[in-house]
Amino acid sequence: MRPEDLQLLTTPGTVAVSGDLVLVSITTPDLDKNTYRGGLHRVFPDGTTTPWTHGDRDNAQRISPDGKLVAFLRVSGKSKPQIYVVPVDGGEPRKLTDLPLGAGAPVWSPDSTRLAFVARLPEEGRYGTTDDGPESEAPRRITRLDYRVDDVGFLLDRRPRLHVVDLEGTVTAVTDGSHDVSDPAWLDDSTLVFAAPRDLGAVETLHSDLYTVPAVGDSVSLLVRAAGEASMPFVAHGSLYWLGSEFEGINGVARNHGLWKAELDGSGATRLTDVETVDVERLSGPPVADSSGILLVVRNRGALELRRIPFDGGPGEVLAGSSAAVRSFATDGSTVVAVVSTPDSVGQVEFVGTGVRTAFPSVEARRVVELNGSASDGYPVHGWLVLPEGDGPHPVVMAVHGGPFMYHSWGFFDEAQVYATAGYAVVLPNPRGSAGYGQAHGQAVIGKFGTVDVDDVLSLLDVALSREDLDSERVGVMGGSYGGFMTSWLSAHHGERFKAAWSERAVNAWDSFGGSSDIGYFFADAYCGTDPEAQRAMSPLTYAEKINLPFAVVHSEHDWRCPLEQAQRMFVALKRRGVETEMLIFPGEGHELTRTGQPRHRRQRFDAVLEWWGRYLKA
Repeated sequence: MRPEDLQLLTTPGTVAVSGDLVLVSITTPDLDKNTYRGGLHRVFPDGTTTPWTHGDRDNAQRISPDGKLVAFLRVSGKSKPQIYVVPVDGGEPRKLTDLPLGAGAPVWSPDSTRLAFVARLPEEGRYGTTDDGPESEAPRRITRLDYRVDDVGFLLDRRPRLHVVDLEGTVTAVTDGSHDVSDPAWLDDSTLVFAAPRDLGAVETLHSDLYTVPAVGDSVSLLVRAAGEASMPFVAHGSLYWLGSEFEGINGVARNHGLWKAELDGSGATRLTDVETVDVERLSGPPVADSSGILLVVRNRGALELRRIPFDGGPGEVLAGSSAAVRSFATDGSTVVAVVSTPDSVGQVEFVGTGVRTAFPSVEARRVVELNGSASDGYPVHGWLVLPEGDGPHPVVMAVHGGPFMYHSWGFFDEAQVYATAGYAVVLPNPRGSAGYGQAHGQAVIGKFGTVDVDDVLSLLDVALSREDLDSERVGVMGGSYGGFMTSWLSAHHGERFKAAWSERAVNAWDSFGGSSDIGYFFADAYCGTDPEAQRAMSPLTYAEKINLPFAVVHSEHDWRCPLEQAQRMFVALKRRGVETEMLIFPGEGHELTRTGQPRHRRQRFDAVLEWWGRYLKA
């Protein structure tokens, strides 16, 4: 895969099924127009497909319980997403909402007459509600720590509200905007259940609970006080289910999410999955039920497995995703459909249990090899190696993932494929601190950044370098977010092992991160502790005088997760010492540049990465 091949990646997203109707949303980067385009495609049981809608970007499709209508989100040009409905047997989609900041994913009522959704409503005078530009807006009065979030923006002047819209387009706000709401579901035809911060966010909190509100709007009532965090509630077979984790205070980092169950009145809450070994992936979508159990995705050693959990709990049966990554899934109670990504495919629609898969246009992929070994303390290490063509010996790039409670997976990874196509062997480690290897594995780095995680990534690198087709004298290190932290740390403490470094959207100094990041007010203390000296000891910037190798500092201008000052401080520290360094800043982008940034910026970044490694790793 070459940088310009981004526009060849057709990525399937959400999927819906009802009888013989299977709909999948697809997305393709458009480099010429610097946008993403796509629509809904129908997938047939024989694996063939046909376009089903023709919007600029249609997604979040939901088929009504009676099987007669499809609701979905449509983005036209630069407009905000709005809810549309269309009959399953065809016709022109009809627009139901016209909200200034757009609508969230629709959720059908059991009687198929209404849709619930969440939408942010702006304060008067902000976000385009007047003809004046944003520079003329009144100052924001900030009184809370949780006032903004990366890739969304400021929060307190555009609170989310829960809404209901009928099929005539009448929209009713059923919450008043005094608190956050998310993940709506229907408890019955007249009542909604949703997740919200504990005590409706009276003070800053990482805890969330489940609440109910009448669908016509009224007072909100507490339904379930969670053990820590609750999300994605739904009703199945006469019981209430949700995803949740267990923690106290700010200690919510590196916690496995599990499946929970209670009576419809909220009583008798119990966890159905093991807290240590089962970690539910929420990015793949909310759980759903069929006649035999609850379907959800579990993170397991780099695999994202679609499992069916029995109604009374357990580890569950793997339905799809062994040595692969299930990105989304759906069932109508009998047919199960999943979008599955593999090392050589960005995504295929799989009719689970039939062997039928539908592939979309993609690119030729380089070979992926699984790596296993041991760290110096005997702890098992695991990851992957993506190999370029030819016999080698190949120059090597080790790429560390973000998080740290995230993972490299068995799914298609465009970055690794671009680097391998350019001639680099790419090492992808999942060190202690990563998700999918048990909760203890994820929590092993709390208070210990730069210790066992470093041992793991270097040990896996050694496993890779034991191969004769890799060149141990030409090795680079790179990563973003936590991976950027690790790149900076390795450059300071193990710089002799690398020819150059590419540190992207990194955490370099915990002291300023605590006050500048959208999550800094709790994240730094939760991972590093509250002692300033301990935080300083775990900050790569503290050791900047030890960095002597060529060092790229890469950041996005509007990154609020790891703010730009993290890059600036490292760049200035290195530049003043005369280290060969440069800083690359992407205008208008946030923390998610490499995944959802503007297509042109993603391509320009790939070009810059390859130019950097061409300088220092090519023979």
